[in-house]
Amino acid sequence: MRLALAQLDAVVGDLAGNAERILAASQRAAAAGAQLLLSPELSLWGYPPRDLLLRPSLLAAQGRALDRLVAQLPPGMALLVGMVEPIASSELPALHNALALVEAGGWRVVARKRLLPSYDVFDERRYFRPGEAAAVLELERGARSWRFGLTICEDLWVEEGLQGHRLAGADPIAELAGQRLDLLLNLSASPFGQGKAALRRRLAARAASRLGVPVVYVNQVGGNDDLVFDGGGFVVDAAGVVVLQQAWAAEDLSFWDAPTPAPAPANRLAPAEAPCGGEPAAPEQLLRALVLGLGDYARKCGFNGGLLGLSGGIDSALVAVIACAALGAQRVRALRLPSPWSSPGSLGDAADLAARLGLVLDTLPIAPLMQAMDTALAPALGEPPAGLCAENLQSRLRGTLLMAVANQQGQLLLATGNKSELAVGYCTLYGDMNGGLAVIGDLYKTTVFELCEWIDSAAASACRRSLGLPAEGALIGAAIRTKPPSAELRPGQRDSDSLPDYAQLDPILKRLVEDLASPEQLVAEGADAVLVERIWTLLRRSEFKRRQAAPSLKVSRRSFGTGWRMPIAAF
Repeated sequence: MRLALAQLDAVVGDLAGNAERILAASQRAAAAGAQLLLSPELSLWGYPPRDLLLRPSLLAAQGRALDRLVAQLPPGMALLVGMVEPIASSELPALHNALALVEAGGWRVVARKRLLPSYDVFDERRYFRPGEAAAVLELERGARSWRFGLTICEDLWVEEGLQGHRLAGADPIAELAGQRLDLLLNLSASPFGQGKAALRRRLAARAASRLGVPVVYVNQVGGNDDLVFDGGGFVVDAAGVVVLQQAWAAEDLSFWDAPTPAPAPANRLAPAEAPCGGEPAAPEQLLRALVLGLGDYARKCGFNGGLLGLSGGIDSALVAVIACAALGAQRVRALRLPSPWSSPGSLGDAADLAARLGLVLDTLPIAPLMQAMDTALAPALGEPPAGLCAENLQSRLRGTLLMAVANQQGQLLLATGNKSELAVGYCTLYGDMNGGLAVIGDLYKTTVFELCEWIDSAAASACRRSLGLPAEGALIGAAIRTKPPSAELRPGQRDSDSLPDYAQLDPILKRLVEDLASPEQLVAEGADAVLVERIWTLLRRSEFKRRQAAPSLKVSRRSFGTGWRMPIAAF
């Protein structure tokens, strides 16, 4: 049987549009001789649909979308479609995360998700009940009956030895053992994470070993709010060896002929090996995930371009590069907003970067507005603004100007702050935190430096070219990469005046944020007690700022977004 793996970029809640995308894939698949098309988890809805699942009108729209698939399906084609199944019950939740088999004669539910993640960014137990039994689909094709084991995303994640943890509950893979399967299918919506693609292949290889059959893995691709889905579907044979690899971070329709019995493939890739042409190296994965996330966020939210403040510093420089790759330089605009404390070097660096990228750069000095604010506030304060108040006013003036331009021109304002700053509150509410999306809000400052160094290296040339960026020479530039970080809000200011050096700060932040380590643990591990307590205090006291921040594209194990649910008023 020829299988088609449809790696689709769904728009959340657009049931009619998503059905059209699935139909288009089915037509291409039928033309290529495929008999069964596999689409990702909740492919009719897009993942994650969140509280859209609670709208009765959308549940009705799902029924119409499924009927349309039945009516317009190419002859001889069958589809496995991710959908939700209402449960006739007054008890909540009253839905299953399910798969439907769609054929010319109708559609029927054939699998229900067993393991429902409610950790990190996931909240499936708010909406779904778990399925109660292993799912096996029998399908007559090619003069024989095929038996497919069906699993949905988390149902494959049952190997504590590989993952370090697993959800309590059933082991769907164990329950499928002894079912005389021909294949195991896993339809997923698994977000990007560094190193996650290799882990998915190892989990599939382990399932293949346990069941003695090939495993077909199909994943969603694209950006939805703060989540980025990297695709990267694949097939492993019964020995756990990769025999098909789909594109990384792009829509893809791939075909695989399921043999009976499955012969040893001629060209084999080890499960831990990065498949040729499918999965980039780590820095390129990170860059492409950010580009995909920003591009989809702007497109799906209806923005006609992007706007950012370009200071001449490394954070805004990286955001400008990502924006030009995601939107095209012709749709990105930057503003320089110099104060009396802005250095000539930074202003020149911003202009040089804009020229290299080919984006429009305008200059709006804020010194006259600073003077006006001094005059306006002096009667209330008894003196002109000074100290931190004066510094924050500069940031807020810049934020107001940027928001005004973005509002007038229908652009998406891009916040340029990084995760280190957001963690310790080294950012200004209604100032540099303004924006519709914090593009690098989940990148520590040290990661920003590392990624920019890679972008400027010869190793990034092919990636830059494919993203429509200048491929030769430095793009960020050594002047930006090597200057000491500074907000330039007072004469001679440096970040190190207010914060520990980022090389000291970031490792402690990672342990506190991503590992949820306690200060006592870090001190016991050898960290300086005074430094840890200082960082811990800054982290806790900045929660009220983070609650008001723009969404950040999630690329780490734990971001300040939907997976971070800390109280504001706490000890």
